[in-house]
Amino acid sequence: MVTSNEPGVYRPGQWGVRIENLLLNVSVDTPEAGAFGEMLEFETLTLCPIDARCIDRSLLRPDEIDWLNAYHATVRARLAPLLSGDGLAWLMVRTEAL
Repeated sequence: MVTSNEPGVYRPGQWGVRIENLLLNVSVDTPEAGAFGEMLEFETLTLCPIDARCIDRSLLRPDEIDWLNAYHATVRARLAPLLSGDGLAWLMVRTEAL
């Protein structure tokens, strides 16, 4: 099953910003699975860098920074082998860790 994750902020009558990713629900083997049944986790399907130029890092918690850096590392690892030249250069800049 595919699910969308769409966090956002909206200013009534002004503007809004939303990040949308598609996620695949996949089974995961964990110690808790026996007690609670099948456990699921999400695999990100949408691999597009999030524009960090709009982010005020001082407003993020450490776990949010870690999530963004891990997401960008995944985007880079999966897409970089498919790109070259200007496209690869753009990806490398846009997926730098915060």
